[in-house]
Amino acid sequence: MRELDPLVSAAAIEQAGPAHIATLKTADPPLSTLNGHRFARARRRGKNLLFPTEDGELVLRVHLMSAGRLRYLAPGAKGPKTPMFRLRFSGGGELVLTEAGKKKRAGVWLVSPAQLDADLSHLGPDALDLDTEMLAEILGRERRQLHPLLRDQRAIAGIGRAHSNEILLRARLSPFKVSTELTAAETETLAGAIRDDLHRALELRERGKGDKDVYVIHNRLGEPCPQCGTPIARVDFEEHTIYYCPACQTGGRLLKDRRLSRLLR
Repeated sequence: MRELDPLVSAAAIEQAGPAHIATLKTADPPLSTLNGHRFARARRRGKNLLFPTEDGELVLRVHLMSAGRLRYLAPGAKGPKTPMFRLRFSGGGELVLTEAGKKKRAGVWLVSPAQLDADLSHLGPDALDLDTEMLAEILGRERRQLHPLLRDQRAIAGIGRAHSNEILLRARLSPFKVSTELTAAETETLAGAIRDDLHRALELRERGKGDKDVYVIHNRLGEPCPQCGTPIARVDFEEHTIYYCPACQTGGRLLKDRRLSRLLR
């Protein structure tokens, strides 16, 4: 969002679309309604990238899911032949959305500000805005394991699977520890881990660093834990994988795949 903000507001929109049928989630108003408009800026709500028009009547919303990528192409720059979504600005610059893999889950919506508020009303507070008191209230609402709670956008907006792994390692908490059982000290530590991990990641991303520099535990099975040197372990689920350090987070115990055996907590 920070990278795109000055780029998308520099020129008027010449042509919005085309968009893949699996990517475009709204039909009314049509994408062509954006033609001739100008974006005021780029902003974010949770994992949603938002591009409101200067007149305040429309908002283009983009969700990348896990495999989407949104890029600004300077005039004359070579881009993909058939992106999932393309928007051309006057002067030749383009905003293009691509998505890796067979499962096309990224989405593009064109809505009014009121509709946007309704569509995103379920989101919890933004992860970057959390303090210890707010986190304690969220943790105490119901008994939930920490990893699924952290990535639940209705509880906390903005944290995904990878950063849930990173945060819990930094906090030295088991991904399956129950939220209502955290002590005050553990809650404070977790709040600090959320803040420190996300700010560190943002700083690295703004410097052009990729996943290998940003993630210290995610996708690093068998590599030494950066905190203690123990080989990193993982738990596999159908839709996602949890990475953790047995020594730092689970008292040396290996957590078992739910599909194979009962979880050790």
